[in-house]
Amino acid sequence: MQIFRRSDTSPLAEWWRTVDKGLIAAALMLLGAGMMLSLAAGPAAASKLKLDDPFYFVYRQAAFAIAAVGVLLGSSLLSPAWARRLSLGLFVVCFFLMAGLLVFGHEAKGATRWIRMWGTTFQPSEIIKPAIVVLTAWLLAQRDRFPAGPWAPIAFAFYAVTVGLLLLQPDVGQSALLTVAFVIVFFVAGLPWLWATGFAVGGAGLGAGLYYLLPHVRKRVDAFLFPSENDTFQIDRARAAIERGGLFGVGPGEGTVKRSLPDAHTDFVFSVAGEEFGLLLLVLMAILFAVIAIKGIMDASKQVDVYQRAAGVGLYAIFGLQAAVNMSVNLSLIPPKGMTLPLVSSGGSSLLGSALTLGLALALTRKQPESTLYHLRHT
Repeated sequence: MQIFRRSDTSPLAEWWRTVDKGLIAAALMLLGAGMMLSLAAGPAAASKLKLDDPFYFVYRQAAFAIAAVGVLLGSSLLSPAWARRLSLGLFVVCFFLMAGLLVFGHEAKGATRWIRMWGTTFQPSEIIKPAIVVLTAWLLAQRDRFPAGPWAPIAFAFYAVTVGLLLLQPDVGQSALLTVAFVIVFFVAGLPWLWATGFAVGGAGLGAGLYYLLPHVRKRVDAFLFPSENDTFQIDRARAAIERGGLFGVGPGEGTVKRSLPDAHTDFVFSVAGEEFGLLLLVLMAILFAVIAIKGIMDASKQVDVYQRAAGVGLYAIFGLQAAVNMSVNLSLIPPKGMTLPLVSSGGSSLLGSALTLGLALALTRKQPESTLYHLRHT
């Protein structure tokens, strides 16, 4: 079905002809799965928090899902230049908000990652992740135009101050995810071996330091490596719920893991899906995440412009890696990370951050007219 005439050259028509509609459909399916799972896990979460309205998290999920659709589609309309400008603005705002967390942040479970406002909480790190990926890619791309500029050190400085603020919260999981994305962007943009060696040595040293300096990190790693000697209640319950669900699940509303795990509607929503809807839904969600990440990275790798190629690969990679980490935690394959499932887990910041990540990635990997491709190849 042809929605726009070929002669229509409006921005909306150009967007429709060039954007990857299959990836948008996959993202909308994940948002739909998130709404369904919010109906399954939301009332139990509201009951544990003694909220008056059992559907509080369901209404909240619906509102943020609608906003996420707007963010996804709106950001995918941007040109590469405007994607960079938006990322710069968001980075500046979120950087100061993250710095402010050290003074007026809302503490929960030993971490200060949220700002409480208007009756809800906001996590700036969810928005700064895609922003720093885009900015890093643009800075590194300037090396081709201005070889004498210190672009790599500047990009590293942006990354270092961001990770420093994340570690002060502390948020080790997001720090590790951002580090991997940063290395991927550097690699796609032409990472020198000296930088690669430095990242490898520095990453190993930082990981060891965090293990010995942060008790909660050491506790989680030890519980994973030596389960018989430590408390593994969360990951044991999550894995058992998936096993109990079998192929088709025990049925909507019949699961028990959501009543025993404190974060069943956020970090462990994948286990709720497995218990109530079975392995079939888990496989479907995993396929959707894989399609978005792999197809997106393939599209990004074909971009002629270094900035668009590096940023696109980094954004799709960070989206796919976060999904892989969350699913692996639920399957007891890695230590718990406190990381949400993109577009599915309950949480406004997570939904908006995931939608922004995909929207910017779609904007940077849209098909280019032949005239534009010719110009890029010969300039």
